[in-house]
Amino acid sequence: MTIHARALLFDNDGTLVSSLDSVNRCWTRWAVEYGLTAEDFARIELHGRPAAEIAADLLPAPVVPQAVARIEELEVEDVADGGVGLLPGTKDFLAGLPAERWAVVTSATRRLAEARLGAVGILPKTLIAADDITRGKPDPEPYLLAARMLGVDPADCVVFEDAPAGLQAGRAAGMTTVALATTHRAEELTADLLVKDLSALSALVTDAGIEIAVRP
Repeated sequence: MTIHARALLFDNDGTLVSSLDSVNRCWTRWAVEYGLTAEDFARIELHGRPAAEIAADLLPAPVVPQAVARIEELEVEDVADGGVGLLPGTKDFLAGLPAERWAVVTSATRRLAEARLGAVGILPKTLIAADDITRGKPDPEPYLLAARMLGVDPADCVVFEDAPAGLQAGRAAGMTTVALATTHRAEELTADLLVKDLSALSALVTDAGIEIAVRP
């Protein structure tokens, strides 16, 4: 299978960067600090959504701003302690892409996203973070903004995601979706293409755009 595109849009955590252990550590500590239980978390969607929306689902409105600042602080500190790493295939896949033809679209704040990306040596020219949007994934707004920033029609974009919320956002934006089974079971992911991670794919840059293919 070959997918043709003019721009590639990557989620970060669970797609480019391995941060699941860090996320679990930090959110567990955060939950204890705010008196939340596993049952509280079980009733909402967590992965792939902005921290501000998660906190708003769990806590009284007056507490949310301080709680969001606290989880950001915990996660940035965890990055400094070596809490993230590159996922298989990330470095090689990105290496051949023109900087103006790809973007990172993350539900993390810009501060946290830049900390995680910087820790693994990824420097995207275009980064869409939670600070840049009003509605996070699964709303299509983040991916539509990325397409607009790159000057590419959404129909010519390919979204790479590991979370159902992100894949839903990509589909709602009218984009081709590629699911990476890095943090969720394959049966939980609905996409045009499903692979284990970026090491399963190759990218060929041509005058017409970028051709994405599954490695034999």
